Amino acid sequence: MKPTFVPGYLPLRLLFLLSLLLLVTVTARAQIPAPTPAVADAAAEDTIQAVPDTLSSPRATMATFIHAMNDIKRGKPERIREALTALDLSAVNPLVRRERGEALAWTLLEVMDKTRLVRLDRVPDRKEGEPWIFARYEAGDIRISRQPDGRWLFDQQTLEVLPDILDELANKKRVVGDDKASIAHLPFHLRIREQLPASLKQETFLLANWQWLSLLIIVALGVVFDWLVSFTARLFIRGWRRRVDLPAFREIPDDILRPLGLMAMALIWWVGINLLGLPEQALLVLLVAVKFLASVSGVWAAYRLVDIVSAWISYRARQSHNKIDDALAPLIPRTLKIFITVVGIVFIADNLNIDVTGLLAGLGLGGLAFALAAKDMVQNLFGSITVLLDRTFSVGDWIRVGDQEGTVERIGFRSTRIRTFYNSVLTVPNSAFITANVDNMGERRYRRMKATYGLTYATPPEKVEAFCEGVRELVRQHPYMRKDYYHVYFNSFGSSSLDILVYVFWETPDWSTELRERHRFLLDCLRLAERLGVEFAYPTQTVFLKKDDGEGPEYDSLTPDEALDEGRLVARQVVSHSLQGDGSKPPPVTFP
Repeated sequence: MKPTFVPGYLPLRLLFLLSLLLLVTVTARAQIPAPTPAVADAAAEDTIQAVPDTLSSPRATMATFIHAMNDIKRGKPERIREALTALDLSAVNPLVRRERGEALAWTLLEVMDKTRLVRLDRVPDRKEGEPWIFARYEAGDIRISRQPDGRWLFDQQTLEVLPDILDELANKKRVVGDDKASIAHLPFHLRIREQLPASLKQETFLLANWQWLSLLIIVALGVVFDWLVSFTARLFIRGWRRRVDLPAFREIPDDILRPLGLMAMALIWWVGINLLGLPEQALLVLLVAVKFLASVSGVWAAYRLVDIVSAWISYRARQSHNKIDDALAPLIPRTLKIFITVVGIVFIADNLNIDVTGLLAGLGLGGLAFALAAKDMVQNLFGSITVLLDRTFSVGDWIRVGDQEGTVERIGFRSTRIRTFYNSVLTVPNSAFITANVDNMGERRYRRMKATYGLTYATPPEKVEAFCEGVRELVRQHPYMRKDYYHVYFNSFGSSSLDILVYVFWETPDWSTELRERHRFLLDCLRLAERLGVEFAYPTQTVFLKKDDGEGPEYDSLTPDEALDEGRLVARQVVSHSLQGDGSKPPPVTFP
């Protein structure tokens, strides 16, 4: 049972499963009906009534944003979630809403710090009315507007002009937090932006020049880390194989941990892209691609680690005498890979902001159809569990199922493969083992032989007795033969022979040993018969010519009563001889 390492198809299988996941999610969302106007109005009223106090007015929104950002500077990064609630990010793609929202929050704070000190007591505390404008710039206004649901947020127009406002204030000093400690908490793109010359800040094509240059450096760093991690992993695998020096690990290729390099490269790109403060569209394309690469490479790396564990499990299974682990050895890696695939799909769905609730709803809608389609699969799964728990058979056992028989090669989740005696492979669904009668020849403790040896009718009784006792002694002397139960007796008068019943057993681990020991026993029986002068009979016809010499049989002159007495006398003499003359009743047969 050698482990196989097939690196190419695993990401493709994962990609197919992810596509299926997206399809089910879209289908589930399509099944949800659109709300009627009355329902929509009722929902809007409920939403307005549920406006949080932290966003109930321009002052509350400003306080929420300022306090959360200041707490982040004090070492509470989890407060970014509350800061983002003050921004209207509904127009930002959900796939990059978190990353883009953080960049916009820091940009907004930087603009406010370069404008003037925020006095909360001067911010209006009204629940309704026109948008409140914090400051006006040539590029646009920073304002807090009331949303249809009743919340007061920094509106979309404000978020759109923030980069242009920041460029407008590039040469202006900070009014608030000009110390090094405050500046150190700013994101990388805001800190480096102030130190760059104007030529690098210009936008030649889609992005600023410094962002293109930074992307080039990040890509180069990712490639270098990919090479370093892959090279280190190859050296580690080679040294580890030399140290362990087990036959099971000789099949492991040097590049089995190659996905770790891809994962390191994807992580470098992921971190680097988040540092650049890219526009939404560029961030969406690059970040989604990098997230997907990181997720797939992580699942791929986990698959490769499972292959290493599989090689070790297979080696340990071959070293043990228990056959149940031979069946579990291929099942454990498959179970781990299925678990990793499920975790990977959930991880990818989370990174791509796919609603898992929608996925579950889609599965619920198609649950009945799936259950009907998966009926056979579930039966096969329970069949494999039944085989393993009941230990119906193990890998290597000779079994008979219905009209088929052979040696078990592999026990899988869905089916069991049996190598027949004409060397073909028979695949039997595991569901068949729930109700089928399985004759496990491999579980036999003893291998039986029942035969009839025919001796010629010319064999004297004493030689018949000697031959039977000689065969019993052969049983007692052969090392593999069962000593506590065997029978060798003159059993019947055949049509052309004196039939000797030979009923013996071998305690052998496999069929090959049984054949060898049977061969030795039969040859020794031939040698015994030859040395005792016993001949084996075969179907023949003998013609006797009777010669009438005029003399009648000795018993012709006896009366019927005298003949009966004579028969009884001779019978008593024969029995007395067979009972060794003492006439006592022989005890039951016992085996020493």
